[in-house]
Amino acid sequence: MRSSKPLTAPSTKPDWSCLKDVRIIDLSQLLPGPHATLQLQHLGADVIKVERPGVGDTSRALGASVFAQFNRGKRSVALDLQDSEGRAAFLELVRDADAVVEGFRPGVMRRLGLDYAELAKVNPAIVLCSISGFGQTGPYADHAGHDLNYLALAGYWAAPVQVRDKVARPRVRVSDYAASSYAALALTVAILSARQHGRGQHLDVSIHDAMLSWTAHGAWAAQQHADTPLRSPTVMPENDLFETRDGRHLALGILENKFWLNLCDAVGDKFPSLKDLRFAERAGRQRHKVEVNALLAQIFVSRTLAQWLDLLAGVDLPISPVLNAEELLRDPHVQARGTVRPVSDPDQDRIAVRFPVRFSLGLPDGDDHVADLGEHRPSWTD
Repeated sequence: MRSSKPLTAPSTKPDWSCLKDVRIIDLSQLLPGPHATLQLQHLGADVIKVERPGVGDTSRALGASVFAQFNRGKRSVALDLQDSEGRAAFLELVRDADAVVEGFRPGVMRRLGLDYAELAKVNPAIVLCSISGFGQTGPYADHAGHDLNYLALAGYWAAPVQVRDKVARPRVRVSDYAASSYAALALTVAILSARQHGRGQHLDVSIHDAMLSWTAHGAWAAQQHADTPLRSPTVMPENDLFETRDGRHLALGILENKFWLNLCDAVGDKFPSLKDLRFAERAGRQRHKVEVNALLAQIFVSRTLAQWLDLLAGVDLPISPVLNAEELLRDPHVQARGTVRPVSDPDQDRIAVRFPVRFSLGLPDGDDHVADLGEHRPSWTD
């Protein structure tokens, strides 16, 4: 094992947190597992990342900043789990841990001799959290998959939402984040429960299930409008993205009728078609969706994004510019909230994202150090 630093717990923890003495072993890679453990680390848990010698987390190969975003502040121990010595070292880590998070395909942990039953022999209170695409059971359990596959099969595009609806890939890995959040919540409950009664358990987190829990209600309602999707109440002509004259976009989030009236008051004199009595109430706009949406598209493309923001400044209206990456990080609200902060790193330019919930007792920033593969050593090796 290539190692140089002892496996000591970090000091930057909230002293009030019930997770401040929790230790989690992270065997997972890429996004769902590492993001779940990062959330718990933000809240006080100690996370040890176990990686394959010479290879490490697959995200290391995608670039230092990609790996850093979900693994900063974690220690790295390099163990070959296919080797008896590596498995023995791993079980020693399990002996003093609260949870293990893994993201292999179903059956891999069993083949390694490290399934829940084996871990529980070493530590009866251990919680094993297995995050997989389709769960440990079911006809899809062994299928390969990534975010787009889970979205497709969970009905992400099943409910129509736009007059000119189209299937397009999301800009973030939605299903992975859904699963990581459920995993973090479930881990917290299972760990605290195990500490109360001394009995751990196996958590079966399916990325597909997590996404389905978000999409099922919309998909169920969409069945009523399968042949005429435009009639679905989820399609709202004034709640959409609109292009401006300079090729930028703005988001108009009108739902309540008061906002439509505010829009009409603000620009109705310049665009009198907005004051058509057929559109005065939401029910009327729903009956004339294509016409309303086309009207708004025609209106907003007549000016640049900056001109619209200037014209509608001060109007009580849910309207927002679609920001690019540079604008996002300069946005005054983002800066004021401090959720995103720069990291001083001589080797790379990167940011860190704080836990997005404010705790009145305070949540200190964690360690921004990104461990090299196998940088740390367990205490029993000293």
